[in-house]
Amino acid sequence: MLRRTMLAAPMILAASSVRAADWVPKQPIHVIVGFAPGGTADIAARIAAEAIQKKTGHTIVVDSKTGALGYIALKAVGVAPPDGYTVGIGIMGSLAVGPVVPGTQIPLDLDKELKPLCNLVGVPMALIVRPTAPYKTVAELIAYAKANPGKVSYGSTGAGSTNQLGAELFAAEAGGLKLLHVPYRGGAPAVADVAAGQIDIFFANISEIIGQISSGQVHALGIASLKPNPMAPDLPLLTKDMPTVEINNWFGLVGPHGLPADVAASLSKMFLDAITDPATKPIMDSRGLVGIPQDGPTFQAQIMKDRERWAKVVKQGNIRADNN
Repeated sequence: MLRRTMLAAPMILAASSVRAADWVPKQPIHVIVGFAPGGTADIAARIAAEAIQKKTGHTIVVDSKTGALGYIALKAVGVAPPDGYTVGIGIMGSLAVGPVVPGTQIPLDLDKELKPLCNLVGVPMALIVRPTAPYKTVAELIAYAKANPGKVSYGSTGAGSTNQLGAELFAAEAGGLKLLHVPYRGGAPAVADVAAGQIDIFFANISEIIGQISSGQVHALGIASLKPNPMAPDLPLLTKDMPTVEINNWFGLVGPHGLPADVAASLSKMFLDAITDPATKPIMDSRGLVGIPQDGPTFQAQIMKDRERWAKVVKQGNIRADNN
C-alpha cells in the first residue's frame, strides 16, 4: 500500500500542474495604467487588451489612475486581491529608474507588493533638437557642446526622469559633455519649447514625438536603438558610434505579490500570446512599439539589470528626484 501511494504521488502532482495551467478568468480583468490616456503605457495596454479579447473572448478593461510617476496605479495593484482580476502596467521609469534615484517618493515596496508577470513592449527614445540649431548631426552637436560647455540645454519631464537620464547617459558617452538641465512638468511643454527654440535638445519616446518630427517642428538627430524603428526607419542609430546609448523604455505587466502561480502563469501566457500574435505586429509597428516578450522571471531579471545600469548614471550625474 505504501508503494502504491508513493507511485501515485507524481501522477497527482502532474495532474495538479495540468489543472493549474488552465486557470481561466470568469470576470473582466482590469489593467490599471498610471499615465494619461493616449500615452505609450495606455496604448500598450489597449493593444494587448484588444488582441486578447479577439483571441480569447475575455474582457479586458483598461483603467487610468494617474499621478506620482505611475506609483498611484502600482499601489492600487499592490493592494488589490491576488485573484488575477487586477493587474497593472509597470514601466521602466517606475520599476527600474525611480528606485535608484534618491528622493523619489514611492508609496509602496515594489519588490514585496508587486509580482512581475511579463514584459510586453518597448519604445526607443529619439534625440530631437530645435529647428534653428547650428548642429544638424550628432557629431556636430557633440563638437558644439564641447566648444560651449554648459550652454546646450536639455529638457526633461522632471529630475530623475528617463528623459534626464537619457540625456546624461548621452553626455557621458560623448566624452563628458556639460549640459544644462531644464525640467518640465510633462513632455508636451518640453517638446513645445524645443520647437520654439527655448531649449536645445530633448530625449523622448519616438512614438510621442513622431508628429512633430514629421511636420518639421523639431529636428531629429537620431534614435537610441540597436535597430531602425518602423515608425522612423531612416533615423540614424545613436548606437552606431555609442553602443551603450540604447534607451528602450519598456512596458510590462505586474500583479499583486500574492498572486497564485497558476494565475500568474495564465496571465503571462495570455498577454504574451497577444503581443506575439502576427496580427498584432502591424498595429505595434504603427505606434513605434517593439515586442519584448519576456516571461515573469526574465522580466524580473530585466528590472534588476536596469536598476544597476541606471544607478551608475544617477551616481555619475549626481541626480536627485528633488532637484527640480
